[in-house]
Order: sequence, then C-alpha cells, then structure tokens
Amino acid sequence: MDAPFTAAVFLGMSVDGFIARTDGDLTWLTGGPAEAGPPDDGAGGDFGFGEFVAGVDALVMGRATYEFIAPFAEWPYQGRPVHVLSTTLEPGADARITVHRSLGEVVAALTAAGCRRVYVDGGRTVHAFLAAGLVGELTLSRVPVLIGTGLTPFGALPADVPLEHQGTRTFPGGMVQSTYRVRRG
Repeated sequence: MDAPFTAAVFLGMSVDGFIARTDGDLTWLTGGPAEAGPPDDGAGGDFGFGEFVAGVDALVMGRATYEFIAPFAEWPYQGRPVHVLSTTLEPGADARITVHRSLGEVVAALTAAGCRRVYVDGGRTVHAFLAAGLVGELTLSRVPVLIGTGLTPFGALPADVPLEHQGTRTFPGGMVQSTYRVRRG
C-alpha cells in the first residue's frame, strides 16, 4: 500500500518484547492505573514522547489503545488529530477522535489531510501498518522487566523488515530506547 506519509512507531515494551499482558494489563509499564497518565522517568521527563508527538501531524491507534488512553487526566495529544481503527467503536463516541473501519479508510483520510508523519500506536495497528509497508521508523523503549508472555506487534509479516539503527539512549531506572529507520529496497 502506498502513502505519501511516513508512519512512525513509539512503543514501550518489556525486555522480552511484549507491549501488554495477554489480558491487556499495562501496570508493569505505567507503574499504576491508566488514570495516572503516561509514565515519566522519575525526574519529570517523558522519555522523549512529547518531542516525538510534537513532530507528527496525526495519530492512528486501535480501539484497545484508545480505551486505555481515554481516561487519562490529561489528553496527551493536544492539537493533533487522533484516528482510531475499530470495527466496534461508534463514530462520534468521543469528539477527540475520528473512527475508521479499515486500514485503507484511515490511510485515505491521512492522505487527504496532507499528513507527512503519522504516529501509529497499538499492537494490531502497528502490525497492520508494518505488514502494509507503511512504517518508516520505530522507537522501541525497553522497560527493565520480563513479563513472560503477552501481546506483541511483531507477529508474522509478509516479508522481513530490514532496519537501520539510528541511535540508542538509556534512562535512569534502566530503560533503553532504540530508534530504527526501515530500510527500503
């Protein structure tokens, strides 16, 4: 699938590569209930998340990710259009989002809006964008915990996705964050 934008991924995950427990639980990642909002690095920082979001035109996430983020005390995407891929969420359910039923529908909407860089979040959504060849960069933040089993966005793909390492940062508490560019051709 061709698109005039680059999809960028920014994920927190366990060292063993999971983004959530099999029941969707993320307390190992956030350190508490969803109402608390996204984690910080213990020094009031956000691991580069604010800077990352400031560099995108729009966001796309799946329903489960939306339902996790919706109750945050502060909506983390102020000023950015948020698109949610869902076959069950009702359009108009939340004025902060636009609901789309398919990948093709959301890609068409982002293209029509003139988006150049789009943040893609949520396991199934990231996987769909990877499988369609739409992801151009991945920032993966490994939280120093092993959870043994869980959900991953990196299931079977139609072909290998070759990556070029762009950089790695470490944070207090042991998080290691690496950024990769998807190599084309």
